[in-house]
Amino acid sequence: MKILLIGGTGTISMAITRLLSERKEDLYLLNRGNRNDNVPNNVKLINVDINDENKVKELLKDLSFDCVADFIAFNKEQVERDYRLFKDKTKQYIFISSASAYQKPPKSIVITEETPLENPYWEYSRNKIECEKLLHMYMKEGFPVTIIRPSHTYDERRIPTCIHGHNGSYQVIKRMLEEKPVILPDDGNSLWTLTYNKDFAKGFVGLIGNKHAIGETYHITSDESLSWNEIYQIIANHLGVELKVHYHPSIELAKSRLYDMGGNLLGDKANSVKFDNSKIKAISKDFVNPTPFKEGAKIVIDNIMSHPEYQEEDLEFDEWCDEVISTGNIR
Repeated sequence: MKILLIGGTGTISMAITRLLSERKEDLYLLNRGNRNDNVPNNVKLINVDINDENKVKELLKDLSFDCVADFIAFNKEQVERDYRLFKDKTKQYIFISSASAYQKPPKSIVITEETPLENPYWEYSRNKIECEKLLHMYMKEGFPVTIIRPSHTYDERRIPTCIHGHNGSYQVIKRMLEEKPVILPDDGNSLWTLTYNKDFAKGFVGLIGNKHAIGETYHITSDESLSWNEIYQIIANHLGVELKVHYHPSIELAKSRLYDMGGNLLGDKANSVKFDNSKIKAISKDFVNPTPFKEGAKIVIDNIMSHPEYQEEDLEFDEWCDEVISTGNIR
């Protein structure tokens, strides 16, 4: 199949790029070329900013695809642009939405694809909802759309955490190694789901070119639900340190002016959820036995600790944590 990924080098999409490359698909990546160093040699690169619509149109004028998947469309204007570019150029268009679009707070802990979409806490999620509504209109005009809703997906470069600064999650690991408390919302017992990107890729690739996926929506997540206490304990165990936790009300953390805790916590991570993956498993046969976080965490931590380039410190976040813990002040 001839496949175009818009993006293709991010946390979620790089695993898909690698899997499609291994399967010898005719794969193209369209992006600005800033992170293409690790792209497999058999992948064709189109280095252009997708927002430069006229240039993209010119570069793609002689190409058509079995599938186009956009990993970097976040608002209605970008979806409208994709429709103009690809409505006559692809047999399938895959839009990457977000599981954070599901109703918050959820009325049921079990999330299916039929769970209502409503998130008053996070603009990011509301924008994704608007994109989905627009795409349903395009479907009525014959545009062959498949919608995917990932949840918290991680790769080998960053350990997934509940609260972190602008430089990513390494500072949480560093605080643990330094025997300093880390912050969790409320009592740390809300249930969360973490998905290894290689597992996500298996589910995703099973939808590419599948006629039964046209007009459908799927979330692709791990089957495992762990409390944040359990997640952080797993991380601490792999680091070989004692876990020290400071609990703070999520409603107070959401007042931060430095970090988007309102969206990330109230609109996502502080809510208990369990995902029903029966729909994706029924159509994507390779999506079986997703990696337990205990195994995924070991892979990620070993990789981070052996690669200094992934150990990006965040002193501002470290000071913020110390201030919250010692004074309760939320900047």
